[in-house]
Formats: sequence, C-alpha cells, structure tokens
Amino acid sequence: MVLGLSLPAFTMVHVIISLIAIAAGLVVMFGLLGSKPMPGLTAIFLAFTILTSATGFLFPFEKLLPSHIIGIISLLLLAIACIALYGMKLAGVWRPVYIVTAMISLYFNCFVLVIQSFLKVPALAALAPAVPPAPPSGPVFAVVQGIVLVFFVVLTVGAWRRFKPMAFA
Repeated sequence: MVLGLSLPAFTMVHVIISLIAIAAGLVVMFGLLGSKPMPGLTAIFLAFTILTSATGFLFPFEKLLPSHIIGIISLLLLAIACIALYGMKLAGVWRPVYIVTAMISLYFNCFVLVIQSFLKVPALAALAPAVPPAPPSGPVFAVVQGIVLVFFVVLTVGAWRRFKPMAFA
C-alpha cells in the first residue's frame, strides 16, 4: 500500500501524472519555440513534473537506484526553473536558465518513458531485452534514446533562441 492505494493503483496514478506532465511539457516546449508563454499550461507542466518525480520516491525500494538519482536531479532542476519563472520573472539570464532546466526535466521524463515502454510493451521488449535489474539495451533501444536526446537538444536550443516573452506570470 502506498498512500492508501494498492501498489498497482498507485503505479497507475503515477503513470497518469507522468503522462500529463509529458503532454503538457511538449505543448509548452512548442509554445516556447513560438514565443508563446502559456502560463496555465506551464504551471500544469511544472506541477505534474514535480509530482512525477516526488511520487517516484514513494515506491518501495531497498537501495538508491538510477531512477532515484534522475528524480533528485529533476527536482533540483525544477526548483531552479520555478525560481527563474515565478521568482525572477525570466529577467536577463533567468530566461535561458528556465528554458534549459525545464526542458532537461521534460527530457528526463521522456527518457524514463522510453525505458518503461521497452520494459512494459511486449513488442518493444522483444526488440531490446532487459535482464533485471538492468534497463533495456541493444541497438534499437540506443537509437530510440539517441533520437529522443537529439530531439530535445535541438528543440531546447531552438527555444533558447526564439523564446522572448513580453511578460510572464
């Protein structure tokens, strides 16, 4: 039981939170490319991404795992993104700080989504078998993760160059 939910129910809640965070984050990312701030959707993206990382620590575990390290880094990045956005209002250097920290946090969520997809979707698992406790591996998995990484690098650089908000929050 986690927060009064069975482990499968809690896992489902965690997955739904993660998917909302990713969907909102992708829309926000493309908004940044068009220099559209989207304050409401940005708040949803940040809140649900924080919830994703935070709820990840509630799963039972015996030792610190790579997923916990990603969660810790993501929460630190999200704290900086929130300070840049809401505290510093994206003034000066805080605009690129926000873009980079928010987009790296979104990338981490997508990175984990790819891993979980290769672990849980039978057709993908057949392409990149995993030997627990190791994550999936192999060329197909590496290519997919590489494509996701390049996608995020290119769009983050694009957002850095193009996002010039008149006012935010």
